Amino acid sequence: MSASSRAAPWSCSPRTGSAHPPRGQHRRARASTSGQRNLTGANPLHPGWILPAASTPHRDQHPGPAPAPRFEASTPGQRILPGLFSTHRIPGGCSQQRDRPPAPGPAPRSGANNGDHHAGAELNAPRVDAPRGQPPAPGPARSTGALPVRLPRRSPPSPPPPRHRCPEPSPAEPSRARTPPLGPSPPRYLAQLRHGPAAGLTRAPPPPPSAPCGAVPCRAGRGAGPGSLGDVVLGLPEGLVGLVGGERDRLRPPAALGSPGSRPVPTRRIRITLHTPGTQSGTHCGCRVRPAARQAAGRAPSLPPCPPRRGGGDWLSAAPASRLAELEVRRLRGALGPRPPALLLAVEDPWARLGSGGATLNALLVAAEHLSARAGCTVVTADVLRDARILILHMGRDFSFDDCGRAFTCLPAEEPGAPAEALVCNLDSLLGTMTHRLCVGSPPGVWVCSTDMLLTVPSTPGISWDGFQGVRVIAVPGSPVYARNHGVYLADEQGLVQDIIYKGTEARIQQCAGPDGTVPLVCGIVFFSSDAAEQLLATHVIPPLDACTYMGLDSGAPPIQLSLFFDIVLSMAGGMTEEDFVKGGSDASVRSARSVLWTALRGFPLSMACIPDASYDYMTTSASDHIRSLTLLPGSASHLRFCKTAHSHVDQPCLLEDGSSVTNCLLEGAVGLAAGSVIQHCHLQGPLEIGPGCLLSGLAADSSPALRGCPLRDTVLQGHHVRLRDLPCRVFTLTGRLDDWQSPVEEATYLNVPWPEFFQRTGIREGDLWDAETPRRSRCLLSARLFPVLHACEALGLQDVLWLLAPAAGAGERLARWRTAWRMSWQELLPCLDTAAELGTRQALFFLQGQRKVWRVLLGRQDSSLLPLARSAVHEGYHEAVLGTLDEVASTAGDAGVAARALACIAEVLGCMARGEGGLRSGPAANREWASAFGCLERGDIASGVRELAAERQKWMSRPALLVRAARHYEGAEQILVRQAVMSSCQFVTVGQAELPPLGHWVQVACPARLDLSGGWSDTPPITYEHGGAVVDVAVLVDGCRPIGARVRRIPAPELRLVSLSGAPPSQAVTELVCQELEHLQDYCQPHAPGALLKAAFICTQVVQFPSRKPLRVQLMENFGSGFEVHTWSTLPHGSGLGTSSILAGAVMASLYRAAGKAASTKSLIHAVLHLEQRLTTGGGWQDQVGGLVPGIKIGRSKAQLPLRVEVEQILVPDGFTQTLSDHLLLVYTGKTRLARNLLQDVVRNWYARLPSIVQNTDALVSNAEECAQALRQGDLPLIGKCLDRYWQQKKVMAPGCEPLAVGHMMDALRPHVHGQCLAGAGGGGFLYVLTKAPRQREALQQLLAGTEGLGNFSIHSIEVDTGGFSVEVVGCDTKDGAHPGEDRPV
Repeated sequence: MSASSRAAPWSCSPRTGSAHPPRGQHRRARASTSGQRNLTGANPLHPGWILPAASTPHRDQHPGPAPAPRFEASTPGQRILPGLFSTHRIPGGCSQQRDRPPAPGPAPRSGANNGDHHAGAELNAPRVDAPRGQPPAPGPARSTGALPVRLPRRSPPSPPPPRHRCPEPSPAEPSRARTPPLGPSPPRYLAQLRHGPAAGLTRAPPPPPSAPCGAVPCRAGRGAGPGSLGDVVLGLPEGLVGLVGGERDRLRPPAALGSPGSRPVPTRRIRITLHTPGTQSGTHCGCRVRPAARQAAGRAPSLPPCPPRRGGGDWLSAAPASRLAELEVRRLRGALGPRPPALLLAVEDPWARLGSGGATLNALLVAAEHLSARAGCTVVTADVLRDARILILHMGRDFSFDDCGRAFTCLPAEEPGAPAEALVCNLDSLLGTMTHRLCVGSPPGVWVCSTDMLLTVPSTPGISWDGFQGVRVIAVPGSPVYARNHGVYLADEQGLVQDIIYKGTEARIQQCAGPDGTVPLVCGIVFFSSDAAEQLLATHVIPPLDACTYMGLDSGAPPIQLSLFFDIVLSMAGGMTEEDFVKGGSDASVRSARSVLWTALRGFPLSMACIPDASYDYMTTSASDHIRSLTLLPGSASHLRFCKTAHSHVDQPCLLEDGSSVTNCLLEGAVGLAAGSVIQHCHLQGPLEIGPGCLLSGLAADSSPALRGCPLRDTVLQGHHVRLRDLPCRVFTLTGRLDDWQSPVEEATYLNVPWPEFFQRTGIREGDLWDAETPRRSRCLLSARLFPVLHACEALGLQDVLWLLAPAAGAGERLARWRTAWRMSWQELLPCLDTAAELGTRQALFFLQGQRKVWRVLLGRQDSSLLPLARSAVHEGYHEAVLGTLDEVASTAGDAGVAARALACIAEVLGCMARGEGGLRSGPAANREWASAFGCLERGDIASGVRELAAERQKWMSRPALLVRAARHYEGAEQILVRQAVMSSCQFVTVGQAELPPLGHWVQVACPARLDLSGGWSDTPPITYEHGGAVVDVAVLVDGCRPIGARVRRIPAPELRLVSLSGAPPSQAVTELVCQELEHLQDYCQPHAPGALLKAAFICTQVVQFPSRKPLRVQLMENFGSGFEVHTWSTLPHGSGLGTSSILAGAVMASLYRAAGKAASTKSLIHAVLHLEQRLTTGGGWQDQVGGLVPGIKIGRSKAQLPLRVEVEQILVPDGFTQTLSDHLLLVYTGKTRLARNLLQDVVRNWYARLPSIVQNTDALVSNAEECAQALRQGDLPLIGKCLDRYWQQKKVMAPGCEPLAVGHMMDALRPHVHGQCLAGAGGGGFLYVLTKAPRQREALQQLLAGTEGLGNFSIHSIEVDTGGFSVEVVGCDTKDGAHPGEDRPV
């Protein structure tokens, strides 16, 4: 949260002692001012250019780990904007007036200096602001580009002596002040860069033309200066959520707040992205003192304060828009929950140094304003907060190990169940913790949370909200030792907070300890009830609190800085008195604000919820701590699971030792990584060996040669995107794991060795790194110009910093090259970091490794889902790259199964691109525009077919309806390849010769129905040959009969007569068809065409050749001398679920083979039916024909391989158990008709997507089938019943919606009377079979269901196990054509 400056409207120049003119008046800048610098002499291309003075951020934070003291110092001179202007030292100066328009400066860093972190963010010395309206004590003139001064530690009652360390902005992540970087004289060739009136600035891109789904970029601080930081408001499932960018207030003890002093030096920051900078480990620095105060503390003077400017330019507009873009991507990915927030806001802080309390109030006002507008109000009303749910997330600050800040630091974790695949950032982790754990069950109100820590919370935090009122803080148990440098809550037995103790004494901390010895640590999370939020909002119109909001900016109110914890939350602590609380204010304005807050909020109770088993890890700036946090597995309470390789492609994962971590990387070849090392966002090519204790980040493939043979151990090596005006650069930084950024050169190390040893080893001199005028105590790693940026003659690369590790042969040449390069220090690099480019590079690398994942998953036939990656590619504009990769896999795989899955993935990408519009995914796929591509696939020319599909696809990408239709055709193309894969089973079809029956004699086949007791869906292609299947089936007689049959005879006429009878008399339906030409058979592949199954049977048995140049008549007469007549029947209703269609296909093929003088075994018929159903395009599995053609109880199995082969094993049951099973089985017809094809399409689509739930359920189907087979062998009815119930639950996972409401009521009524029950087949209707607890319960169940309402027309049927199987009979000649079965005499 940015902290607003407390500078008075006028201030005194440390050089002259003169006061600045009143606000609104301007005077010409002079070369002696520190607030502005005249660069007329420095750059002839820009006469009159004024740059803002160096400034440092105010480290305003809430109770977190204790920081090292903040320090500042001045240097006699500073080079202005290295590489863009010639060397120009400016002595001394005066403060810049607040109202002065923005001045050009270095290219802004995408990110914010907004760090209001936890209790470590507090100063080690009291804040020493001057009283409002009074000038600070004059002090010595400071030079421009002054560095921050480190203050001595001060803890009551007396401060320890000051520690002499380098006076720089906070160490590893110093403030990105708008300070022109230090550096040597710029190379002349930079004059060729394009210059303009604002050439030194990076202009933010325009905001998006529209803000979808209620997303609003909020310019709450429209005129805010470069120090402005933003808030982002996110919606919770039932309201609003907020991300607050900005510098959070430091947590300061109340006793320290009243110390006199001058105002903090404001930060010159440009907030243009969601990412905010972090703070140094244990060095959460805060307030600034005037030169006089610094002299009193024994420190060098620094620049006078520079009040925040008003009326910023349009280059600030990208700050909320970029944050909003990050939130919008997460909304699209589903990361904000199944019911995304109604309103997303990105809110800028109106002042540069607002503090977490002020930023919270401003964000709350903006949220209320938008909610009021949505409610139709013309003014802000607090009533809209009554039922609102708001989450405000405070963004962090600069972070040494991630250019995008702590909130966007990537964690080594993957979320397999996430709707869209994406890198997991700390922000995502906190969003999940807040929305799915801490916020669950809470009443309407406002949650406020920081983002500078790794927080682990159990899935059930155990927070009771019964009777809750007021405000509640969330605490995490910690050790008293850790609490010495942190903030803790002192609460009474009722859980009411009495005080907030920051860096207290051991005795004071022990007062907070619980029975288990732990203390409640402040973790930066606060909840305001709607009443408390209304009262807090009401203060925004009361001076001086009005200065915390953008309305105060627009009204001309002087700035004020407030802490969320010590100015707002502390006002409700039970142990505070009004006098102590108000006196704790640092100046008159803060004391006045505290008085207002006391009056407004004192009546609300402040309670604490300490979450057992929760953990809290502050993200420090210690490299050792950061590496440990990325390699140590999180606690069991975490919803994240860290993994060794997250979102990475690694060619040789065996070379990664346990305890190492790789995130968002592409590691090609032999890349070894030792334990305790981390690689993030790198593309490396082996052979490489990375030793222990290393952190590598941001390295591209062209860096790999430089790394080969380079000893890396305890090294931090990072690549950074830097933008200097319009010139993008890549800069590499190299540090040691144990280095301290701030310690003076005499006490510190570089690359883990003392500086003198480093100088001796490399030949580098101190004068190469620091100006001669730089004081000794100011010479530290932070300000050392170590890192080459540009060279006049040669291109720079990683080798230009790696030589510092181990100079070898040619070190002199390297040293000379290094000296002639334009170099920058880490402090100088920070303002120039190009966060947008860094995010773009990470995104490109993520999808590059994602493309490798596509190859790996498809060619390796892995059960990993590519659907989340497809969704992310669509959301983030990488769909064309993914589509191209899938095209390449499909065309080059050389395997129909792999190519089919690739085409199915393309269909998913197209479906995602439609974004839920354009109609249902299931539908016809026979548009003639796609016929050419389909023809290539049918001919087996997969490569040409895929190319033609891709060419045709480009014509269907313009709108959702076309995208959905294109997706359907890709699924149609996929089915062609599935069909070809399944047809590999034809090699297991063996047909022999038999005697040709006499003309006119019928060949009749009667078959039982089948019950699938477990394992169904695992037999369905492509599941059966990609995963492997196992199904337990029983052949059964229904009401004592075999309900399915067919008969065939030869007839004199050379034609095909097809007669189908369906249903039981007297309502039998008869369909008759005569085919005399081959053209009459061409619709055999359309399942709903009349006689399609019978036509397909003639073709698959090769009785008729289709297509053929020979007419049908000729074929029949040449081969058989006759035509054929076929009759089929089924007494089962359509959609019964008893396998009617597949069993009927087997009966027809068996009778047709016999009538044509051929013979086929049962095994051959099972595989022949697979072939027929693929030609018919119904795409069924093999369990139906196994169940109806093989007698008794059996289990069929298929392996995960091609060619597809089905093996059947008879299950041997105890003697008499077959009859027992028959006595306990009943069929109940539900009266509901199912549509199996629609269910089948969904199941195949979900399987190809490899949804984790589908893969796990398929595993369970197969294992349940084996368990059921074992139960049958044991004759254990109760165990069989459990398998049936489990099987039904598994079916519902495979095909959601397969249980109609009436069927559910029926099953509920039957449950007390049965061991188990399940809908037959795919479900959705048809027959329900039950295993009753008592035998022969048909009448009892009839009466039970008759008395149950809402069941409709049902019927109960007896069944018994058929141990004989299907029969083939040749019966006598019938003089009547079309005679019904049973009217013929067996021969």
